[in-house]
Amino acid sequence: MKLLVLSLLLPVLVATCILISCNGNENKKEDIKTATGEVYPAPDTNNIPKDKFGEMVRYGRQLIVNTALYIGPDGSAGKYLGNKMNCTNCHQDAGTKPHSFSLMLSHEKYPQYRAREGKVLSLAERVNNCVMRPHSGKPLPLDSKEMIAFLSYLKWINSTLKPADKLKAGFDNLDINFPDMAGSPERGAKLYNEKCLRCHGAGGNGQFNAGEATYLYPPLWGNFGYQPGSSMHRVIKQARWLKANMPFDSATWNKPVLTDAEAIDIASFVNDDRIHTRPNPKTFDYPFPGEKAIDYGEGPFADTFPAMQHKFGPFKPIIDYWKSKGWNPTY
Repeated sequence: MKLLVLSLLLPVLVATCILISCNGNENKKEDIKTATGEVYPAPDTNNIPKDKFGEMVRYGRQLIVNTALYIGPDGSAGKYLGNKMNCTNCHQDAGTKPHSFSLMLSHEKYPQYRAREGKVLSLAERVNNCVMRPHSGKPLPLDSKEMIAFLSYLKWINSTLKPADKLKAGFDNLDINFPDMAGSPERGAKLYNEKCLRCHGAGGNGQFNAGEATYLYPPLWGNFGYQPGSSMHRVIKQARWLKANMPFDSATWNKPVLTDAEAIDIASFVNDDRIHTRPNPKTFDYPFPGEKAIDYGEGPFADTFPAMQHKFGPFKPIIDYWKSKGWNPTY
């Protein structure tokens, strides 16, 4: 199973939707609980300023929630995306949900060095990174109204966090226990048929909404799914997301439904490029092998483990080897 990803779904909840989220719900005054039981308050949209900046914040939130409507292939504000997914397919609750590739701290974390690109990116470049990868799109102009709105929204949600809340929000990936065996696309296929097919379809094509403006359930592979190189294309990355968020109607980050091994198996099936196609062009990055995420399935690698093990595991031997060398294994 960050990457997300920019993609949003309409607020329709169907039981057992189990892969990339059904939608981001409205979060107002409810508390958000972390995996440790601690809480931080979700942003209250009633507190968005009633001024010109607030107008941009509200527009930015709409872009997060209804990305395809505004900047999709048939977008009313421009045709930038190559598919009809939305930001909240990965960044649930308009980017405010913990352990769902939360965007709460993004405004203060950027500019940031990105190992995937091998350089420091601004926040605007990171937004475009998502537009171009999971959405197979073209970059927004950096001075466009839409880019300014994205950045305004990200600044505002960040401003709602108190210092103690920021500390809690910094831990956005659930821990996962790695099984001794590799992830199995075969086992994952059975789990997919049991728990995912009803929403995402036998062909992984997802389901459109009534007007076909966007998806009720997004595609997981095929020409309109996310590209290789996206965060969701990495098995560990996706598995941690699945564990925290799916099935959508029953799983929470502190009470997961999927076991760690099941999440890894499903992510292995969904991301098996031997049986599933993805959009071109494929983007294989990490110019410096020593900085490459260990679950990135394309070489060259800084170690001698084969590409299939980097892709599907078992991951513990890779992690142990890196640590024995004094290296920092990232995933």
